[in-house]
Amino acid sequence: MAKDPYKLLGVPKTASEAEIRKAYRALAKKLHPDVNPGDKAAETRFKEVTAAYNLLSDKDLRARYDSGQVDASGQQQAPFGFGSGGFQNRQFEGGDFNEMADLFSSLFGMNMGARTDPRRSQFVRPKKGADIRYKITLDFLEALKGGKKRVKMGNGQTLDVKIPKGVEDGQTLRLRGKGQAGTNGGSAGDAKVDITVTPHKYFSRDGNILRLILPISLKEAVLGGKVRIPMPQGSVSLNIPAGTNSGKKLRLKGKGINGGDLVVTTQIILDDSDAESLVSWAESTQIDSEFDPRAPLKR
Repeated sequence: MAKDPYKLLGVPKTASEAEIRKAYRALAKKLHPDVNPGDKAAETRFKEVTAAYNLLSDKDLRARYDSGQVDASGQQQAPFGFGSGGFQNRQFEGGDFNEMADLFSSLFGMNMGARTDPRRSQFVRPKKGADIRYKITLDFLEALKGGKKRVKMGNGQTLDVKIPKGVEDGQTLRLRGKGQAGTNGGSAGDAKVDITVTPHKYFSRDGNILRLILPISLKEAVLGGKVRIPMPQGSVSLNIPAGTNSGKKLRLKGKGINGGDLVVTTQIILDDSDAESLVSWAESTQIDSEFDPRAPLKR
């Protein structure tokens, strides 16, 4: 009669999958024939705990055993058994096979290919699927706002890519499990999405610092006042000091990218009425010979 699998692994019947796996790993590492060459008792014990683990790691089979529908050797389903001569090799399939192959590889560094010893099960190591690369081009404001972007894959299917707020030019997004299918039960590869962000006429960035060249009117520059700046996530208010020149830098804390600052550089823009008025003013005003706007260039 087959022994109680819970007792063989030294775990209670309430043990979780992780606890069962941990107990088996410890025993397998201690009892494996490669670790105990020529030790028949260790080999027999190894076969027993492996059979116990095979039963308890299968959710359906474990439930049937717990409910009394199958015995400890799983006779009704016959996934494995104990003959008079010892353990009969189980044919691993699907998730059980992959799990065991990964387990022995991690424990003993084995090449889990075909074994020449007929007494041992033959393993074919699962292989992860290949990664797939995509390219997405975003305009600058799209990259600041984030959102979703749909790309078309080579097989004709579509993939929705979540774009995080403030994604940068040259950044690669990884979507786990969205690549090509694995072989021998291996996991799927990943989808890697390369991001290209096109430049903007007025906005640029330096890390999380958002820079803006802000056009202002001559009246706003001379008299000052508050202006509203349209931003991707809603407009913000900026106070323009009276007598502001082009090139003046103003900073708004926390209004940049992901908590960074917004640095505004003013740029005075003249409309046609401004130009006409200034022509008359310039023609009627005596130029101050002491004022040289290019003096900083001489330093």
